[in-house]
Amino acid sequence: MVFLMKIGVIAIQGAVSEHVDALKRALVQRGRAAEIVKIKHKGIVPECNGIVIPGGESTTLCRLLAREGIAEEIKNVAARGVPVLGTCAGLILLAKEGDEQVEKTSQKLLGIMDIKVNRNAFGRQRDSFETELKVEILDSPFKGVFIRAPGIVNCGPGVSVFSHLDDLIIMAEQRNVLALAFHPELTDDLRIHQYFLDKIFNC
Repeated sequence: MVFLMKIGVIAIQGAVSEHVDALKRALVQRGRAAEIVKIKHKGIVPECNGIVIPGGESTTLCRLLAREGIAEEIKNVAARGVPVLGTCAGLILLAKEGDEQVEKTSQKLLGIMDIKVNRNAFGRQRDSFETELKVEILDSPFKGVFIRAPGIVNCGPGVSVFSHLDDLIIMAEQRNVLALAFHPELTDDLRIHQYFLDKIFNC
């Protein structure tokens, strides 16, 4: 019997279908097979070999993940070494520390990455933009799509920084956890999803 990897995408809100589609296409390009599952309830995360936390409204995401019991499951699998990818609001959730906006809304962050975030570092929805990014793990620029994007303002010594924009960190990794301030799923460039898949299959 062939063991099939399972990759879970948190499907409470945000660009869920876009991540699912990008993962499926990246699997084809890598010549790999895996089951992609949408996660809305407790009980699925522990079965997964990789977890994606899409963007959305971070306060709502935090509340719903906690209410459904998914937050603790994500923390547990991350501690076991399961690869986790967080994009935009997903980056905020991964952080150990937030700014005054996070404190004001009493967001219960997952705290699995040694970073401090500025929740609205690049402005509101109307300030959304796209720009070419230099990413350390890629050999050519990547188009970053920023939508009400956060930024990392500080990180611990165990965090590897992969990309900056202005004076903010916008992509970083700590062991099995990868965080992006932008939306790779909203482009046709699959290199970041491929990088994440490689982490899963090399675990």
